[in-house]
Amino acid sequence: MIIFSFSARTSAQESTSKSLDSLDTVKGYILGEVIVTSSKNKVQIESPMPMQILSGQKLEKLNSLSVADAIRYFSGVQLKDYGGIGGIKTINVRSLGSAHTAVFYDGMSVGNAQNGQVDLGKYSMDNIETIELYNGQKSTIFQPARGFFSSNTLFLKSRTPSFKKGETHHIRSAFKTGSFGLINPSLLYQQKISPTLSLSSSVAWVKAHGRYTYRYKKEGGYDTTAVRQNGDVNSFRAEVALHAKLEKTGQANLKAYLYDSERGLPGAILANRYNHVQRQWDRNFFLHGSVQNSFSKKHHLLGNIKFSRDYNRYIDPDYKTLEGALDNKYYQNELYASLVNLYEIKDWWKVSLATDFSLNTLKANLYRFPYPTRYSYLVAASSQMQWQRMDLQVNVLGGYINEEVKYYQQGDDQTVISPVISASFQPFSTNGFRIRAFYKESFRMPTFNDLYYTFIGNSSLRPEFTTQYNFGATWNIAAEGILQATTVQADIYYNQIKDKIVAMPSSNLFRWTMLNLGEVEVKGLEVNTNLGFNLPASVFLDLGLSYTYQQAIDITPNGTTYGDQIPYTPKHSATLTSAIIWKDWQMNYSFMYTGERYSQKANIPVNYIQPWYTSDIALNWDGELLKKSVKIGVEVNNLFNQYYDVVLHFPMPGRNFRLSLSLEL
Repeated sequence: MIIFSFSARTSAQESTSKSLDSLDTVKGYILGEVIVTSSKNKVQIESPMPMQILSGQKLEKLNSLSVADAIRYFSGVQLKDYGGIGGIKTINVRSLGSAHTAVFYDGMSVGNAQNGQVDLGKYSMDNIETIELYNGQKSTIFQPARGFFSSNTLFLKSRTPSFKKGETHHIRSAFKTGSFGLINPSLLYQQKISPTLSLSSSVAWVKAHGRYTYRYKKEGGYDTTAVRQNGDVNSFRAEVALHAKLEKTGQANLKAYLYDSERGLPGAILANRYNHVQRQWDRNFFLHGSVQNSFSKKHHLLGNIKFSRDYNRYIDPDYKTLEGALDNKYYQNELYASLVNLYEIKDWWKVSLATDFSLNTLKANLYRFPYPTRYSYLVAASSQMQWQRMDLQVNVLGGYINEEVKYYQQGDDQTVISPVISASFQPFSTNGFRIRAFYKESFRMPTFNDLYYTFIGNSSLRPEFTTQYNFGATWNIAAEGILQATTVQADIYYNQIKDKIVAMPSSNLFRWTMLNLGEVEVKGLEVNTNLGFNLPASVFLDLGLSYTYQQAIDITPNGTTYGDQIPYTPKHSATLTSAIIWKDWQMNYSFMYTGERYSQKANIPVNYIQPWYTSDIALNWDGELLKKSVKIGVEVNNLFNQYYDVVLHFPMPGRNFRLSLSLEL
């Protein structure tokens, strides 16, 4: 009903704005989303929320097979990587935990009510156009309510068809191969059906045996080299989307997505055990419709509807049950609908009301499984005021969550109200210097596993609450001569998590209980800069630098680890990305450093993890052969063959290689 109600012809206001996807030519943004303005020599960031963007050539110059590989270069991000191509990869931003980062794919959230984790390794870079990371929330009041409720948001945008005069279709085929037995063909097809309707489809296949050598050391014992086993993956992804332009500013999209994979789970290297036999199958499908239209010059509407079905199967032959080997199957469904109304009271003042409804169900073949159902009602009332040099936003968020279970336990209801306020100010009119700040309260619901997992779940758990404070500045310097432009972002922040959900042992080590016990305090600093240089002989040098300092400590009252740094959070981390461009050639070099960490809550020597760094280098040629656009690339990752663990006892690959070839018709 939402979709068809927007399809009527309207006399909408003609927009002079462009979306963030065309950053090179943008002059402003639609419906008050004034985030970035651009000119020939500079990019001005006006967002009151800290944001980091990878798009276009910036994205291509990173040696990235999946989205997880690319977002490692964002500041303030810890990526939990369990090793190899098939290893699961999750994101943790500013030490708030993986479940506090919402992931959006083409404007629609990708969730997992079962365990709260989104595996970013399954999103291939072949069809990704832009990656955006926002601390707090995206700086627009014209978005679904779900976008306001998470502590951080990650936006992924796939390629949108864009045709020049006389073009009717595009075909882009690519093939990658390299270490670990990697075979990765992909195909993107875009068709112009009419002046207002286009179709895009993409498919990709990834197959790899995942075997690589690593170094295994035991303190006071031996030092050996072994081969990582059971890290194979075989995955297939397919997407089909229809893009329609409604009269003047309106647009509508319909997307179908399928991901199907089987993988081995390599497991931890402990007690001289080098091989594991656990397997996992995933099948994810969703159908998503979105319509945006303007029914007057002042009134704008955005509607979304989505159905998703996720299947997950986990087999552990080493774990025996009465029926035989452990074989768990999960079936998760979600129905989601969203409606956003935005009204322009004045040229400088806009208000919006976003309402979301979602229905989540989970079924499993587990003993005494309660079969939960979750009804979520989210509302976000927002006001945005924009003047020439100031942007002020205020949001009031309300959520009501109703839990129902079919067997064994009793569901629970939760009602939460949270405020958000953010501002951006340009103190001087003659330069590109701006200051920004925000305050936000948010929460995350316990997952179905936290609440209802057999022998472990606790149906009385309260949501985790986060409070975020941020103060920062951006400075854009336009220059002439060798130095073309400089962009600097710096932010200091303070986060606090209350009622953190932790697992505590109960009657024995096989039965644990989930409790609201923990409190975490995070103090941090992030600095990002980008430099562009015009060198002699038509050579252009692009440099990007980022540094993060985080003090994330456990402040649980009467806790045994009070004042200790929380697990897997380095105090210091830094990245460098660079590109040298000459005619059709481009050489990229990227460096990543992660400081010392601890694998457990107690900061004692036995839990200490040494710092690690990696260097990646690539050489690309992007030109024409037989009047066709061709790109050839050679990559060397972990150039200096360093052996390291992102997660303790899950060794990462050493030096590895990749070749790529793409052809556009």
